[in-house]
Amino acid sequence: MINVVDYLENSAKKYKNKIAVIEEDKTITYQQWQMYAKAVGSFVGEGCFNEPVIIFMDKGIDALISFFGVSYAGCFYTLINPELPINRIMQIKKTINSKLVITNKENYRLAKEYFNDLTVKDIENLKNYSINLEVLDNCYKNHIDCDPLYVNFTSGSTGIPKGVVISHRSVIDFIDVFTDLFSFTEKDVFGNQAPFDFDVSVKDIFSSVKLGATLVVIPKRYFSNPSMLLDYICDNKVTILIWAVSALCLLTTFHGLDYKVPSWVRYVLFSGEVMPLKHLKIWMEKLTKATFVNLYGPSEITCNCLYHVVKKDVLYDVIPIGKPFPNERVVLLDENKKVIHKQNVVGEICVLGTCLGLGYYNNNLDTNNHFIKNPNNDNYLEYMYLTGDLGYYNLDDEIVFNGRKDFQIKYLGHRIELEEIEKAMMNIDSVVRSCCIFDSEKQKLYGFYIGDIDKKELYSKLKEDLPIYMIPSKLVKKEVFPITKNGKIDRKKLMEEEQEVVS
Repeated sequence: MINVVDYLENSAKKYKNKIAVIEEDKTITYQQWQMYAKAVGSFVGEGCFNEPVIIFMDKGIDALISFFGVSYAGCFYTLINPELPINRIMQIKKTINSKLVITNKENYRLAKEYFNDLTVKDIENLKNYSINLEVLDNCYKNHIDCDPLYVNFTSGSTGIPKGVVISHRSVIDFIDVFTDLFSFTEKDVFGNQAPFDFDVSVKDIFSSVKLGATLVVIPKRYFSNPSMLLDYICDNKVTILIWAVSALCLLTTFHGLDYKVPSWVRYVLFSGEVMPLKHLKIWMEKLTKATFVNLYGPSEITCNCLYHVVKKDVLYDVIPIGKPFPNERVVLLDENKKVIHKQNVVGEICVLGTCLGLGYYNNNLDTNNHFIKNPNNDNYLEYMYLTGDLGYYNLDDEIVFNGRKDFQIKYLGHRIELEEIEKAMMNIDSVVRSCCIFDSEKQKLYGFYIGDIDKKELYSKLKEDLPIYMIPSKLVKKEVFPITKNGKIDRKKLMEEEQEVVS
């Protein structure tokens, strides 16, 4: 298999009249998906090949048609959410340098305004475009599996978003292993939480279409209404949840599982942040028959490279991020870039294999800094990705996450891991969520938390476990944490909110 459109071709042949995607009151069958995608691909393929195409719309059926339409044409896509700030949209536009934008009726006017120098097409018109089999066949014949499939933009340390380029081969290799490892089948129903410009959604989309399963797209607004969210999941009999940690914690924070338990769910796979044990415990107590899996991996290595199946009879102090997926190699490197083999020795998590992305689009500097030649292999050219995350081997030789290299701070003369403070806060029964942020300019340490405990009592309890220099100089109680579009705690927004209160 050399192209992800083979997934759609196979499922459309086996399950042509089966509902492939549910988006609230809209549905699409596999045969319809294939037909519409070929129509879009015919238009795109007549004008370009192996070029970027911007998809300017929110997640949904039309975005999925666009993704596969672009793939039929031998091109690659980047989704831009219309809700992004205009400055970020313009930065992505400049970096991706596309000549074609596919949008929908809701965003057509805005697309024409933002991309006035590009060709902008309405997906509704493209779905009715005449299918040109000659164009599609030619695109397929000239395609190779290491051609790009998509470019997802992540935050850049310089303030400029970085576009991670992922190939068809990387996705196919991962999805084939992923679906087999966890025994997903065509009978499963995937409940999509993640935005389509976030790589967690890649697992939802391509797992379901490979298997001929059903994908249920959960609108973003449902996550601000736990009862509506749970009704939607239960009504659609969702069996697989591949969610960000923050999304799972949202339901437990607001006691959503006391309202209704999604009893059809048989797998809960989480990633993005460290899963608070007290939240995981609630989920496991409610979904007693479900399997819970901790996943790890940055966008640059195609979804995930490590996994740990949570054991129900183990009392965890910390959940490991686990062992490598088949056909992926994960190593720990010390400060001298030498491989660490011993247990309990902290090193940087580095990844090798076909899972590696093709670098950052139109950004050779960051690509060369993070995708490097394996320093421990002088015999042939072998690339590895430096994640910037720290980890160590536990007694079972599984990797345990140990924070970010850039989350280690120097404060009051001491070297401190912010995650250690967050963990100490979470160990207090009355604390539901925690986040620790260091303001380097003011040399001030902030501890944000959600929970039924006042700041004075929290300070006293932290003194029982932490040295004074590790206790945040300012504790801030919040009702809710702001969340990024990728489902992680928005640390920047947290600080902005605090500064607004001060001013």
